[in-house]
Amino acid sequence: MTKTFGFFSLLLLLTLLDFPLSRASFPNQRTVSRAQNGVVGTELWCVAKNNAEDAALQTALDWVCGPGAADCGPIQNGGPCYDPHDIQATASFAFNDYYLKHGLTDDGCFFDNTAALTSLNPSHDNCKFPSSLNVNNGSVSSLTAVGGMGSSEGMSGCSQIGQQLFWPVITGHMFMLLTQIISQW
Repeated sequence: MTKTFGFFSLLLLLTLLDFPLSRASFPNQRTVSRAQNGVVGTELWCVAKNNAEDAALQTALDWVCGPGAADCGPIQNGGPCYDPHDIQATASFAFNDYYLKHGLTDDGCFFDNTAALTSLNPSHDNCKFPSSLNVNNGSVSSLTAVGGMGSSEGMSGCSQIGQQLFWPVITGHMFMLLTQIISQW
């Protein structure tokens, strides 16, 4: 019985060591993390909800570009984010600008329940959305590539930390198990 248990434990160890945690496990995510003052942050964007009504989005857009004082220049005619046929993308840019300038709080990305935070970068073509990691003391800094804890393509900060910690812990436990099995033979 012990030898059978040992054989299956060894087989499990070899299977786990041969099963890489790859970025292919996260095909549609593009999140970047970096450490600032010892704290790991995740990029966030405030975007219009997919199910928001066009009229509600237009009302929120009118407010955010007016009294809300968001920078709506890029969504005006001739701007890199101008698209008169996509109210959701247009509102998303303005919502995101407001969110970044007003404290990065959940309340700063509500707009009568027409917006939500996402870790998926909404940038497209020449329309680049600054993220929460581009904010420094309430002002949006220039868009620069951000580095993190190794390659971050397709992984959130938690996934990166998990990848760095998971395999050494599993390998250590499996090594201890293998040592016990060998000592019992």
